[in-house]
Amino acid sequence: MTVLITGASSGLGKDFAYELSKQGHNLILVARDKENLEKIKKELNTNVEILQMDLSVEKNLYKLFEKYQGKIDFLINNAGFGACGKFTELDLDNELNMIDLNIKAYHILTKLFLQDFKKKNKGIILNVASSAAFQPGPLMATYYATKSYVYNLTMAIYEELRREKSNIKIHVLCPGPVKTHFNDRAKVDFAIKGLESDKVVKYTLKKISQNKTIIIVGLLMKIGTFLNRLAPRKIVLKIIYNIQKRKTITKKTS
Repeated sequence: MTVLITGASSGLGKDFAYELSKQGHNLILVARDKENLEKIKKELNTNVEILQMDLSVEKNLYKLFEKYQGKIDFLINNAGFGACGKFTELDLDNELNMIDLNIKAYHILTKLFLQDFKKKNKGIILNVASSAAFQPGPLMATYYATKSYVYNLTMAIYEELRREKSNIKIHVLCPGPVKTHFNDRAKVDFAIKGLESDKVVKYTLKKISQNKTIIIVGLLMKIGTFLNRLAPRKIVLKIIYNIQKRKTITKKTS
């Protein structure tokens, strides 16, 4: 099986690469950081192709698909970032770049490769969302909204595929905070202890093999997601705001 992983130079993407290589799969690793991609490639035993590319640039998404059309079996949409702060105070250009990467890149790659998979009625897509997908996120409004988009898009596609009795599988990963470089780019320290990235990856791949569509990692996140469904929206908003407020802004936004 050949797996294409976006955002593969660090964090979850990197650990997906290590674990899938251990399982004997060939990899296509895509990220902006070529140096890290080259380091990862040297440490893997299976066939690995790396591609330095900024996926927030729309034309690059079509180039990526054209290069690998008909050549992959498993797409992992993982590239993304967040930003923390009041909506009126966050840099607009940075937010628009976030929307381009967190939404547009997922949307385009999911559509193009899904259409490609349909030709052979076979393939797997994993969209990496977040536990943030299940509610609005004051003080991280745009990030939460992007992950909600990814979650709802994935679930809608799942239902279409199910009704078609398709052999193509689509999954959405919704972890809580994970120990990755996400915190650095979001310029925030999470109040909740982050999950180990490699453990999230192993759990996710296990659940994919069990054909689990929504993958929520960690008991705390599972309980929180369940309670979120029961609580009134205004109560949820107050809780989320207070959680976000407890985060420490580690750097000034540029």
